[in-house]
Amino acid sequence: MLRMGAIVLGMLALATAAQAQSVTVKVESGVLAGTQTDRAAIFKNVPYAAPPTGALRWAAPKKPLAWKGERDASKNGVSCPQQMNADGSPNSGSANGPVSEDCLQLNVFAPPNDKIGAAAKAPVMVWIHGGSHRTGAGWIYDGQNFARDGVVLVSINYRLGPLGYFAHPALTKAAGKAPVGNYGLMDQIAALEWVQRNIAAFGGDPKNVTVFGESAGGMSTLAILATPKAKGLYQKAAVQSGGGWFSPSTLAGKEADGVAVAAKLGLENATAADLRAVPADRLIAQTLSGDYGPFVDGRLLKETPSQAFAAGRESDVPLIIGANSGEDSLIGRSLPNASALAAAIPAAVKAPYAAEAAKGDEALVRAAFGDRYMVGPARWVAAEAADGAPAWLYHFSYVGSRFRPMGVTSAAHAAEIQYVFEYWGRRTPESMVAADDKAMAKLMHGCWVAFAKTGAPRCDIDWPAYGRARDQLVEFGAQSGVREGFRKGQLDVQQALVLPTLGLPAN
Repeated sequence: MLRMGAIVLGMLALATAAQAQSVTVKVESGVLAGTQTDRAAIFKNVPYAAPPTGALRWAAPKKPLAWKGERDASKNGVSCPQQMNADGSPNSGSANGPVSEDCLQLNVFAPPNDKIGAAAKAPVMVWIHGGSHRTGAGWIYDGQNFARDGVVLVSINYRLGPLGYFAHPALTKAAGKAPVGNYGLMDQIAALEWVQRNIAAFGGDPKNVTVFGESAGGMSTLAILATPKAKGLYQKAAVQSGGGWFSPSTLAGKEADGVAVAAKLGLENATAADLRAVPADRLIAQTLSGDYGPFVDGRLLKETPSQAFAAGRESDVPLIIGANSGEDSLIGRSLPNASALAAAIPAAVKAPYAAEAAKGDEALVRAAFGDRYMVGPARWVAAEAADGAPAWLYHFSYVGSRFRPMGVTSAAHAAEIQYVFEYWGRRTPESMVAADDKAMAKLMHGCWVAFAKTGAPRCDIDWPAYGRARDQLVEFGAQSGVREGFRKGQLDVQQALVLPTLGLPAN
């Protein structure tokens, strides 16, 4: 079965290669030589910043270096340094293959056109991949169906793990007044700036940009919405399973973490030069259990996204936000300590979870986890955002046909990506995709495309903008439709419990 799937994928790759034609486009750094299929003009491994190596490791990204002649943009680039599986299989972020610190590249999927950039301006979507801010890569995602439908899709790499989110007193001193710590977030903003300067060459409209992402990419999107420096670089945003309730942090606290890491590396009194001389693989091996992602450094990011939304200081743009029914997949397939975890849940929180509790401690813990970290925060962000530009809330519960025979009853974390991209990924042969799967992909993909084009998800489902009074969302599931007061009791109690711990009003 697996061998036949590999043969099918190989045949599809050969067919795509046979259809592809060469195409060139000129950007600020030089000429790119990509490929064009019947669905898209594709340019891969395009530098949007200078290599963040040497003195530029743990520094704000600089503009990309120029090249002479045509740069080959027909092949995937490398992934940013991360822990890869020894057997070469994709890791938890779906990445495999070579890694390098010289990884600040992006990929462009533009509507096919003999004269790239000469046609009408197309909406642009910039995709930020997930992977817990420690794994993943932009090259994994195929944006051809966005291009087919008139959207320029850009997928990006950004620095990950200790190379992307790291602070140390020596680095802060060396930076002077420049921003520090949030290098992955700086990269994402630099990519959006590159889009502003260059996307017109691909037929894209720099005044109609949607930034969107899933998991760590969704969290990054929320951080971008809260970062003043990023305002004006996009006009819409979409957050897929990106949470929304973030604990306050400080540069001093992250510096203390960095000092502890340096000590483990034998660098108790490290200078910036000492730290930059540590091989990337050694640094990553020493910090696999670290906590990464955007934090309040006081320079680039001056408050958490939660604080920004609560105060109305986020970028006021149309927003899609939501989560999945099986977000508990993040805590693993089995919970041997479920009873202890259930016992730790406050009684006031347990009350609305009677139906889940009746199924056992594990069902209770899993439901409470999903609501606490994804479903509840998404609803809260939608409510806070809806005071300005409209927001649309969703819940994804659709289970793919290939998973149902296995007894799967909920949509795992990241399961919606295939449907939004209308692309089944590198490991799912077309033979495993049923007609109802394709119908769901057509529906969701159409909603995201419409949002990019018009600023509202006007698609094949009546999706009302979110409002506190009616508390409506669209559920994408076996029976898709509008739901009112979805899990209201459970989400209300989670919100009342969590927001005060973040210093936010429990509204």
